[in-house]
Amino acid sequence: MKLDDVFGIHEQALKLRTRRAEVLAANIANADTPGYKARDFDFRAVLRREMPSAGRMQVTSARHIQPDSGPVSASEMFYRIPTQPSLDGNTVDTQLEHTAYAANALEYQASLRFLSGDIKKLMLAIKGQ
Repeated sequence: MKLDDVFGIHEQALKLRTRRAEVLAANIANADTPGYKARDFDFRAVLRREMPSAGRMQVTSARHIQPDSGPVSASEMFYRIPTQPSLDGNTVDTQLEHTAYAANALEYQASLRFLSGDIKKLMLAIKGQ
């Protein structure tokens, strides 16, 4: 039995949720910065790419272009299209960012609960109960 099989996608989901929280927090922190462009990424698309069955390309030579490091590459980040841009060029909509941050936090907690349940089941199996 491999622990990767037991925990499923939740490990990757937690990493991506953490990264998304950082991006959304940066947006909120820069709400008053002139010219700041709000950023985000498509969580589902990135998680789908991270799944083992996604068949990611592998670098087979040192001369190949190296993939971006980290859970979310720069090419997967996008700029939000503002509903009402400010005169100073800032595209942060604080209400949208706070809502997205809260939703991301709830989904992070849900992944933690799933992992906790899986760990409890594994502990019961190990103890033979």
